[in-house]
Amino acid sequence: MSTLIALSALAIITMMIGAWHKYKWIVPTLVVGMLVACGLNIADWNTNIHYYNEMMVVDNFAIAFNTILILMALLVIIIAGHYFRNVVKPLDDVYILLVFSLIGGILMTSFANLVMLFIGIETLSISMYVLAGSKKFDNLAKEASMKYFLMGSFASGFLLFGIALLYGSSGSFNLTAIGSFACSHSADLPKMFYVGMLLTFVGLIFKIAAVPFHFWVPDVYQGSPTVITAFMATVVKVAGIAAIFRLFNHCFMGLQPFWANTVMIISAATILLANLTALYQRTFKRLLAYSGIAHTGYLLMALLAINTHSMGAVLLYLTAYSLSTYAALVVLMLVKDFIYDDKMEHYQGLAKRNPFIAVTLAVSMLSLTGIPPLAGFMGKFAIFTATLESGYLGLVIVAVIGSAISLAYYLKPVISMFFREGGQIVIGLTPWLRIFLVLLCLAQLVLGLVPGLITQLL
Repeated sequence: MSTLIALSALAIITMMIGAWHKYKWIVPTLVVGMLVACGLNIADWNTNIHYYNEMMVVDNFAIAFNTILILMALLVIIIAGHYFRNVVKPLDDVYILLVFSLIGGILMTSFANLVMLFIGIETLSISMYVLAGSKKFDNLAKEASMKYFLMGSFASGFLLFGIALLYGSSGSFNLTAIGSFACSHSADLPKMFYVGMLLTFVGLIFKIAAVPFHFWVPDVYQGSPTVITAFMATVVKVAGIAAIFRLFNHCFMGLQPFWANTVMIISAATILLANLTALYQRTFKRLLAYSGIAHTGYLLMALLAINTHSMGAVLLYLTAYSLSTYAALVVLMLVKDFIYDDKMEHYQGLAKRNPFIAVTLAVSMLSLTGIPPLAGFMGKFAIFTATLESGYLGLVIVAVIGSAISLAYYLKPVISMFFREGGQIVIGLTPWLRIFLVLLCLAQLVLGLVPGLITQLL
């Protein structure tokens, strides 16, 4: 609860700084505020306290995922200071919306009531609709914002209808009460409950971009400012996955025979379709969009494998995926400063004159592929192992095939940078950017070598 208060106060302070026209103070204030909020969040470890008549819970699950959310939002804000360095117009509204979106994500990890889940999703989503179109004079940004808004509104309708049906059949919005109702009436649950469960699931898998509700992602990633794409690919993804796992753990785990096959088919289809489609992408942002869709499929595998290892595996996987995708988008941001588009051919020969950038991108791509000893490998290994222990051998085989396919497109920019002749572009990096890129690479390596730092938390 103290974390939400701190972030809300931070948003208000940022608004006041903007009103006073002290724009140089915004990023430092946000960095300090985020660190304070993260500290307050960690201080609640092992408390397991409910708030607002059990509408919100602060337990270790929420604290662990909130830590990832806050730290990834902090990284986005740090690089946003570089991304917007030449922008003359005031940017306080962009930073404020990022903080409000983060608050929505925290509600999505901490809800104990379906009403709070809906409030969290809408708080996050409405901010992102605006941010996606924050380049007001860019037609691609306008298209991204409109598509995101229309598809998001449509998905919210499914979610709200599903919540209404769950309430109508169980008589409660409380997760524990709904779960108790499902267990005690498992033999004679009303059909309305099953329909509500499926509609709620549809609304949530749209937010995490699983097949067949993935089609908005490439266009939205492509049109949005790169720093906003980084926020979508990390913070929004983590919040959506956490919300799904909390909902199913508390409400629907006793009904796994009903929904397991559906989740398995969606997971397999997401892995295969996304990886195959990514092979044909010619721009880096769209490649990362399909990469994110594929990783959603891998994460859904863990929903079928709820056991003592699965939650730690999901936490590790999301941390590894977020760091790698963020690092790749930072590289894209730096390259676009000089080239102004994200076509793959611009990466040819990049390593000769820009070793820091090339190594960072190579480490990120290899981690996303799942090459040891990087964090992505340990994340996939943990997910695959947990799924295999639950008896889903066929799904694990599909996931391994998907990972093999992904080698073709993840290695494409790496081969272009190191083994092909290309342009002689030199990207100037300040000392702090060089240190920042090195730290991103080291973080991915350390998590791969010592995954227990994350997996043992849950």
